[in-house]
Parts: sequence; structure tokens; C-alpha cells
Amino acid sequence: MLVLRSLAFNILFYGVLILWLIFGVLPSLVLPRRVLLAVALAWASTSLWLLRVVAGTRCEISGLENIPEGGLMVAAKHQSFLETFALVTIFRNPVFILKRELTWIPLFGWALSKMRMIPVNRGARARALSHVTRRAKVELGQNGRQLLIFPEGTRRPPGAPPAYKFGVAHIYAELGVPCVPVALNTGLYWPRRKFLRRPGTVHIEILPPIPPGLDKVSFQHRLQETIETASDRLLAEGRAELAARGIDPLANS
Repeated sequence: MLVLRSLAFNILFYGVLILWLIFGVLPSLVLPRRVLLAVALAWASTSLWLLRVVAGTRCEISGLENIPEGGLMVAAKHQSFLETFALVTIFRNPVFILKRELTWIPLFGWALSKMRMIPVNRGARARALSHVTRRAKVELGQNGRQLLIFPEGTRRPPGAPPAYKFGVAHIYAELGVPCVPVALNTGLYWPRRKFLRRPGTVHIEILPPIPPGLDKVSFQHRLQETIETASDRLLAEGRAELAARGIDPLANS
């Protein structure tokens, strides 16, 4: 049953994504950016609905009261593709920092450019960080957007040792806005590079914001400790839930 539900979800998920790209994104490319943001929100909401109905995986988001008003920085744990669209349902005017190769994908990449997402050339290092910071200042300062960043840079398996990049501390220091940490256990239910979508309740937790003004080292330590402590707790809860269902989260899919 788990395999069949996962198969059905994957077929529907990617099929619906293609439909949204053709009938939602393509027409929106010639319309104001807010229309494309609305399309992204509708796609994200549809995807969460499919995940719940077809795969039996609910997504519970808590801590919304911790989100301050105005421009801010959001630093989220990154375990799967799930959080990349789930967060769009919370932060309605987001700007993601993402690898530039994604902008080369027809339609999808065009939409990213239209929404003024910030591509980064990982090989450029210092020059890339300067570019990201400059673009982020414009989007947050002039447009009051929310900068979404994954401080480890790429998806990490649940329970893997943390690998936070120091670039996130540099951006925090340059922007001078609150940073909202986000903990989660999505990788237990939507494993990276895996086929199965495990049933249960995914938890994404918005944590109290870190105020601006900390030095880089103090911020880096506080951010990592805050996210990792909460994520470890959510992982323990998720593993207990899956075990109660007779599902081994470590099994290969």
C-alpha cells in the first residue's frame, strides 16, 4: 500500500506541476509579478493537498506568531523538496536564494527570474556572496520581502551532522533585519532522492526570531543551536510516530 500510494502521489504531483507550468506560469509571465506569486501559492497549496489526500502525509506548521512584520530573513533546515513549497504558503512575498542552474530550466526558471529570486554561482564564492547580499538588500529594503535561505546550502538527511555555511552570518550582518529560524522533520516523510512518501504528520516549526545586531560568530552559533535543537526534537517525535505505524524511516525506498 505504501508503494502504491507513493507511486500515485509522484505521478499526480509531477503531472500537476507540469499543468501549472503550462496553464498557470506561462500566461503569468506577461502579467504583473503578483499574479505569478498567486500562481505559486496556488500550486503549493494544491501540492500539500495532494500529499495529504493521496500519500496520507499531513503538513502541520506551528509558531506563526513568531513571524515579525516587515522585511526579514528566514533560515530553514533543509531536508527535502517539501519545505521549499510549504514555506511559500506562509511567506507570501518570498525571495529564495537558489543555485543558478535552476533558472536555466524552461518555464520554471523563467518564473524564478520573473519573481526576482536570487541565483547564486556556488563556484564564485566571495563574488557570489557580494551579489546575493546586494540583491537581498534591494528586495527587503524596497519591497519588504522575506529572504528565505537554507544555511546548510543543500538538503541534508535527517540526523546528519550539521554543516552550516558562514555565508548566512555575513548576510545577516549586512541586512540588519531579524532572522527567523525554522526547524522541521520533513526528511522522514519525504526523503531526499527517494521514492516513498511516508504517511504521518510532518512538522515545520517557526521559532522565535533572532534580533539584528549580533556579531557574526554569536549569530552563527545561536542559529545552529536553535535550529538543530528543535529539529532533533521533531525528528524524535517523527520517528516515534512512524514506528507506531510499523514504518522504518531508515529503510531504503
